[in-house]
Amino acid sequence: MSTNKITTQKVNFKVFRFNADEDYLPYYEDYAMDVTSEEVVLDILNRIKWDHDGSFSYRRSCRHGICGACAIKVNGRSTLACKESMTDMIELWGDEMTIEPLSIKRAVKDMIIDKGDFWEKHDAVKPFVVDEIDETPETENLLSPAEADALDDADLCIQCGACHYACPVVEVNEEFMGPAAFAAAYRFEADVRDGDKSRLIDVNQMGSGVWDCVKCYECAQVCPKEVNPIEKIGKLHNMLFQQGKAESNVATRHAVGFEKSIKKNGVLDEGGLVLYSEMAGIVKHVPVALKMFSKGKITPPWSITKSKNLDEIQKLVKSSTTAKF
Repeated sequence: MSTNKITTQKVNFKVFRFNADEDYLPYYEDYAMDVTSEEVVLDILNRIKWDHDGSFSYRRSCRHGICGACAIKVNGRSTLACKESMTDMIELWGDEMTIEPLSIKRAVKDMIIDKGDFWEKHDAVKPFVVDEIDETPETENLLSPAEADALDDADLCIQCGACHYACPVVEVNEEFMGPAAFAAAYRFEADVRDGDKSRLIDVNQMGSGVWDCVKCYECAQVCPKEVNPIEKIGKLHNMLFQQGKAESNVATRHAVGFEKSIKKNGVLDEGGLVLYSEMAGIVKHVPVALKMFSKGKITPPWSITKSKNLDEIQKLVKSSTTAKF
């Protein structure tokens, strides 16, 4: 028998409300509630509906963290409501919490949003194995343990959309495919059974592809299944270099410049990296660069001190570099 004592704390919830059929603008309602240490965020959503306002709407399904239906935002952080303990939420945010849908501008009814863009981008990467198969096989098409490990848990994605709507690029760029789509693209590109060759072309496009990722790591922070989409984006970068499909642009030159800087100095020359990456576009950064230089934020090339262990660093760079820059 458990000896853990159930504790209670009063929390004020500021809850997003909106009905696209009736409301011109969204608004927020406050609900002060006594929260127990046994509850998860989904319990709070249920109590608001059952005890306060029956019109309050949200998605829920399995309650076991395997379907992703109940994904929402708490204090701006994407979360799966059925998995997040209120004890952890209180420890993180205190006794004031704002509950909102994954995307306010896509809200249809309270926590329910239109996920059309998410599913369109997910479908665009062909999230299935493409190959000519024998419709009456005599044996299974098995993966070796090493081949299965190469998928790197990308197949654990539950398509909850938490990472997609936590991504700042998705918020400002409607063309950007998003971290979930990239994780799916990697999952099937890494599958030796797949015969499709178009995914890497699709994710290589400027504006919509992997090069527009800003490396903020929000997707990795919010993923309830620890798929770590940012890692998969990095692996897609490597695939593009390895297969000679990476084209010269600011993002690819940034990767190349980073490697060259470390190989040359053993430390990063940030000013030189920007110069190498931007090339002709460097002029627009001059005012900011001058301010950074005056504050000591940029080290001039003649002042960069090479690492004492430069030989070892260069050997590590050479041994770990698998991509052709």
